[in-house]
Amino acid sequence: MLGDRAEAEDVAQETFVRLMAKADGWQPGQAALRTWLHRVAVNLCIDRRRARRAVSLETLGEVGDMAGGAPSSDARIDRRRLVHAALVALPDRQRAAVVLVYYQGFSNGEAAALLGASVEAVESLLARGRRSLKQQLGARASDLLGEP
Repeated sequence: MLGDRAEAEDVAQETFVRLMAKADGWQPGQAALRTWLHRVAVNLCIDRRRARRAVSLETLGEVGDMAGGAPSSDARIDRRRLVHAALVALPDRQRAAVVLVYYQGFSNGEAAALLGASVEAVESLLARGRRSLKQQLGARASDLLGEP
């Protein structure tokens, strides 16, 4: 969600610090520990993301031509950079839903529990997120997002 390994490690550490602070009062049978940990981590990522400036697509430059065979290493990096920039530009909850479902492999129901939302709300976030990504990526959206 953050696109920065060091920041992600900081969030992971802060998540476990919060777990240790709450360990004495943990009530088994309420929320599953995994759900609670993910929810704390998602919220911390959203907080960090709000605190920094988003990267714009214009600052990334043009993507090289990828026609004619397998993309080169540079082309793969450019593709990743463009998709990352488009993800960064999404509103926080849309980005969280997209990352949880498409990158981390959670079901819509699991993502809903992690985000404290209904399944229908997550499906709406995903639909709006996909639509925004396609608009931002323009004609390259199908290629960059791996869609037919």
